[in-house]
Amino acid sequence: MNKLHIVWVLSVLLLTACAGAPVQQMSDARQAIAAAEEAGANERSPDLMQDAHDLLESAEAKLHRHSYRGARQDAENARDKAREAMKSAAPQDKT
Repeated sequence: MNKLHIVWVLSVLLLTACAGAPVQQMSDARQAIAAAEEAGANERSPDLMQDAHDLLESAEAKLHRHSYRGARQDAENARDKAREAMKSAAPQDKT
């Protein structure tokens, strides 16, 4: 195989991997939401948690429509909202 062919094959593989379903991002979002809920964020940061749940629901809908880029973005935003909620729910150090 010549170098051009190898580069072409690698490019196609990379593009295919990027265009696939955002399985890892969906899993990360679910885990972040679960961890935040376990930390009590539903009670201490209900608005952020609602945002996280709404974004995850939107990501799931986009995933079913094969809109993977939008699903990935919403899943990452859901994860970030859940992490933010968990941080704001953590007890504040008063030292």
